Amino acid sequence: MSILLWTAVVLIGGAGSVLRFLADGAVQGGRDYPLGTLAVNVSGAVILGLLTGLALGHDAALLAGTAVVGSYTTFSTWMLETQRLTEERQHGKADGATALLGVDGTAHGRRQRAAFFSRNAEVPMMIIAVGAGEQIGRVLPELGALLRRPLLTLERVRVCKRDGRSLALPDGTGPGGGPWQKLMVYTSETVRHQGQPVHRAIVRRLRSAGLSGATTLRGIWGFHGDHAPHGDRLLQLGRHVPTVTIVIDTTERIAGAYGIIDELTSERGLVTCETISCLDEAGLRAQARR
Repeated sequence: MSILLWTAVVLIGGAGSVLRFLADGAVQGGRDYPLGTLAVNVSGAVILGLLTGLALGHDAALLAGTAVVGSYTTFSTWMLETQRLTEERQHGKADGATALLGVDGTAHGRRQRAAFFSRNAEVPMMIIAVGAGEQIGRVLPELGALLRRPLLTLERVRVCKRDGRSLALPDGTGPGGGPWQKLMVYTSETVRHQGQPVHRAIVRRLRSAGLSGATTLRGIWGFHGDHAPHGDRLLQLGRHVPTVTIVIDTTERIAGAYGIIDELTSERGLVTCETISCLDEAGLRAQARR
């Protein structure tokens, strides 16, 4: 094979890989099942069959078949995705995890903040994981080895709902029940309610219901339930990032507005609840004026 033909195979093969990346991103769209990988491989197999029927010459077949279609198809990725799906169904894992990227913060006495002209490799990041104590305990040593001097905290939460299945109610009863509660709703930018992202619908409906406040944080990578990890990718068509909506209010008002959360997470989403200590500054000022 000549140098020119070899160079053409490498360059065209790179173009095929880019085409595969774009096609996979357009078809996958945040779905759990690797539909993008399946679509790429099926279409690639059809193209290979057509090229075989055309009986191309050696060089043309090398460029069209090996370079373009060979780099476009991802049979090894399909095997990996199949193995991943099998393992996830055979072995238990955490209920969910979301990575949130910060812009400013301190850790171990050192300030870390984002800059406009910078790679921003040293900005603070927070990972929130939800799971049973045994599951979290198994992964803590791995996190300690993976991250550089991480600050780890453990909190007791109640999983209220997971992908449309109700598990508990945020009624404030049981150990730790108190006057203030924090609801956290883990979902995705791609999950919609009447044409808009579900986290926007949650905030809008809770505001109309008169709750004290709700804040949505947009993550960079994460998963919940049996759904595949998702987040921002290069050259991605649309954003498929995870989101976390945090709601804080009294136990009674949280319980009264939980029907809104229950309705908007009827199919997708992870909902947790925990009792917290809250400094109600407005209430303290009102008492001081009396």
